[in-house]
Amino acid sequence: MAKKVVATLKTKDATKGYAKVIKAIKSESGSYTFREEIVPVDQVQEAIKR
Repeated sequence: MAKKVVATLKTKDATKGYAKVIKAIKSESGSYTFREEIVPVDQVQEAIKR
């Protein structure tokens, strides 16, 4: 599924690359959920900090 999303973001005119950021978030009950975002490569560090 991710390949389709990334493939649609890439065009011949695009100069930026994209990265998929996956974060593990711990809930109050102790279980983990995962949050996925696709962001431009130059904004990866900002996405991790959020």
